[in-house]
Amino acid sequence: MASLCGPTCFMIPATNGGLLRHRTSLTTRRGCLSVSGGTSFFHTSPSSKRSLSFTCLSISSDSRIGIKEAVETEKAPAALGPYSQANKVNNILFVSGVLGLVPETGKFVSDNVEDQTEQLLKNMGEILKAGGASYSSVVKTTIMLADLKDFKKVNEIYAKYFPAPFPARSTYQVAALPLDAKIEIECIATL
Repeated sequence: MASLCGPTCFMIPATNGGLLRHRTSLTTRRGCLSVSGGTSFFHTSPSSKRSLSFTCLSISSDSRIGIKEAVETEKAPAALGPYSQANKVNNILFVSGVLGLVPETGKFVSDNVEDQTEQLLKNMGEILKAGGASYSSVVKTTIMLADLKDFKKVNEIYAKYFPAPFPARSTYQVAALPLDAKIEIECIATL
């Protein structure tokens, strides 16, 4: 099977002015053209009505962005569902939303937002480390708060972990968080 990504036409110019044509079915998916069937290609010359068969013509294009590798560490709370603590793709680490749970107990460190923020940032640090990153390599964070009135308290703790230049960031008040958490933060880091 051969794949072509990008072009929508499967006619390839030959060196003598003719065209290479593949006699098999073509299918498209996710912006790529896939060739299924045999691997024989034919050359059709404009000055001749006959086709010449080529024994081998290979067209190869890797359409994958990168290999996804899950990152897991016991030094941070386990995922609460069917997701990874983080995923590495090429030189980027995508960290799932982290809560202020104590890894050994799976319970919140306390009910207040300051303690949960401190604990979740420690947990995030362990996940970043396991993925080969650090707080200074974080380029984007998303903060979800149960109460936006906690914004200032969270900023004071957050600033201790992320050095300047600070990551880009979005902060939202949400209707609810897993396990009735006060805060959840996710991030993206470079490797």
